[in-house]
Amino acid sequence: MNFSQKIKQQEFWSNVLKVAIPFFLIVTLFSLFFNSWKAIFAGDWAVVSEINFAAGKWKIFWGTKVVICFIYGMYVTNKNMK
Repeated sequence: MNFSQKIKQQEFWSNVLKVAIPFFLIVTLFSLFFNSWKAIFAGDWAVVSEINFAAGKWKIFWGTKVVICFIYGMYVTNKNMK
């Protein structure tokens, strides 16, 4: 079955979400720890917010993760679905 046939099935999209949501959580946590691990362990949430979300940074922070996780979910689902 080719990709265009798979995306027409409801099972495909539910499997995409099953893959993308956990991957999104893992990528988000990894990114937060990578960008501001000192502030996280110090409990300085204002600094964490400033580093990752202030001045429009939240658009890039969340936007890239959503797009990457959605593409990854589609790739893995397409690869594993017969």
